[in-house]
Amino acid sequence: MSDRNFTVIENTFITIADGTRLAARMWMPENAENDPVPTVFEFLPYRKGDGTCARDESTYPQFAKAGIAGVRIDIRGSGESDGVIDGEYTELELANACELIAWIADQPWCNGSVGMMGISWGGFNCLQVAALNPPALKAVISIASTVDRYNDDIHYKNGCHLGAQLSWAGTMLAYQSRSPDPALVGDDWRAMWLDRLKEEPFFLEEWLQHQTRDEYWKHASICEDFDEVKIPSMVLAGWADGYRNTPMRAIEGMPDRSKALIGPWVHKYPHFAWPKPRADFTSEAIKWWNKWLRGDDNGMDDLPQMRAYILNGPKPAPRRDFDPGFWIAKDNWSQPETKTLYVNDGKLAFDAADDASIAPDIYLKSPLDTGTAAGEYFTLKPDAEMAIDQRPDDAGSLVFETAPLEAEIDLLGRPVLRVDLECDADWSNLCARLVDVHPDGTATRVSFGVLNLAHRELDANYADPKPMPRGQKVTITLVLDACGYRFNAGHRLRLALSTSYWPMILPPPFDAGLTIAPSSIAFDLPLLGAHEKIEVKEPDNPDPLPKYIEHKPGRTERSVQRNLTQNETRYRIYEDTGVNEHPDSRLSTRQVRSETWTINPLDPTSVTGEAAWTCDLERDEWSVRTDCHAELTCDRHNWYVSAWVIGYEGSEQVFEKTWEKTIPRNFM
Repeated sequence: MSDRNFTVIENTFITIADGTRLAARMWMPENAENDPVPTVFEFLPYRKGDGTCARDESTYPQFAKAGIAGVRIDIRGSGESDGVIDGEYTELELANACELIAWIADQPWCNGSVGMMGISWGGFNCLQVAALNPPALKAVISIASTVDRYNDDIHYKNGCHLGAQLSWAGTMLAYQSRSPDPALVGDDWRAMWLDRLKEEPFFLEEWLQHQTRDEYWKHASICEDFDEVKIPSMVLAGWADGYRNTPMRAIEGMPDRSKALIGPWVHKYPHFAWPKPRADFTSEAIKWWNKWLRGDDNGMDDLPQMRAYILNGPKPAPRRDFDPGFWIAKDNWSQPETKTLYVNDGKLAFDAADDASIAPDIYLKSPLDTGTAAGEYFTLKPDAEMAIDQRPDDAGSLVFETAPLEAEIDLLGRPVLRVDLECDADWSNLCARLVDVHPDGTATRVSFGVLNLAHRELDANYADPKPMPRGQKVTITLVLDACGYRFNAGHRLRLALSTSYWPMILPPPFDAGLTIAPSSIAFDLPLLGAHEKIEVKEPDNPDPLPKYIEHKPGRTERSVQRNLTQNETRYRIYEDTGVNEHPDSRLSTRQVRSETWTINPLDPTSVTGEAAWTCDLERDEWSVRTDCHAELTCDRHNWYVSAWVIGYEGSEQVFEKTWEKTIPRNFM
């Protein structure tokens, strides 16, 4: 369909059945009421007016020009929507989404076919809503999402407690405490804001009360029954992001109705993500919507099941703008053939050791601050949020590596480690990393996996942790994250094992060591195998995000400090967005985030985390600010959670609220 003009409806309210008004921003192709069009729906708590506006303005106008309407709606209690949010992916949220899809399909400008799209939260809930089968929902595009809320989100990973859980709880506190925009909701803004501040939950309290994979996490995890998703799903992710496993899991669980695309990217839409190369997401999405919402015979159903960018030996850097590599396609994805590494005479080798060269057991107890080179769980920028040179972490780890490779090895899939070990406590964490050692010694992390050894019995599905048996070796299977990577000739493969990976994961309540049998190690590498090299089109516009008015530049810092006198390691993050004004709404915004983790490398109960946010909104003489602070500490038996929010109108404090809770540790 040729390009057509469109109009933008900056704000309109949709009243759902319980009387709640949800705020929407719409991009409407011209003459849609006389010539109904397909519609794409996105449902988020991230504030359409000042949170996601830039990325929305890079995608929805392109859809509208192609004759596809866009409807971006704030979840209740977010942005200009009424009410108070009640949690992540709740039954109420998903029911509201289904009701909104029916409302959209019933509008005179919609042809009755709705698609749902999103990244992160919106990527999660579009798959979750698809599993509920609202009749008008015909296809989804899910970016940087999960099919398993317990093992592949920011809360827990294979029974380990992710530090990102505190970080995200602070982030959501900051998002939900911001005021509606008076220009859009009128004089009711203050009452809406104060009610939101009074009633908003602190998510960490709920998350920490579910430390195993119970019904709370099974809810909305579509891996519980992939067959419930009956519509076509395009699932995208980036190797630099924490959600890299989802495209593979989606096409394995829904092979006849899903397509995977994995690039080198951080947690961003592919048409403006880093590291490059990017993908022309908007053009491909338009073809996807035209196929499934309009019935065009354009070949999108014949896309290869898997398209992936194979990284070709990138090096860590202060900023990774471009990662070398090449695109491949597999028409049909299946579990890859593997090549197994063993420890032979103290080194990794593709030949198992004979009886004469079996190595003695090795005791491993990493310093508790091992892990500061890990980067973020999910990354938003291609800087030190990505894993840096691994040599500092490898120094606190047990490492085995190959001789320099004589020929390249290409991988695509999830490495699997099997090892026999004994734990000198009830449990410990185990981290395994696959590392590319360049000829100059630089170490690039290719893949990693973590496991709480109390959750070693995979059949228990992380729901029934048990102590490790004392004085007895146990065979552990650890599945690492997916990777697509070329190890070049002259490089070495390294396996690094550690009992700590802080602050990515938090330590158990005791400083446990492991006795590892090197002769038992079998490390299966997923081979790329037969494939077709392809080209993935890059966007015509190399800089698609709109430019706003910058009144003050932003600043980012990330540092590790070791106080040798106090024996304390401090990991600090500071991010200031600067002050930016939207040229149309004239709303100026600023967010400042400060996050600090501390630990004594000899005391696991010394770990502390603090996440603080200051959020400013301003237009003319009107201004509001919220200060938010969340903290997590512990002892051997409990987690201690606290938080506070303070609201200001102008310079006057108008609100204050605190939370405090003690939550018993459950094998964590």
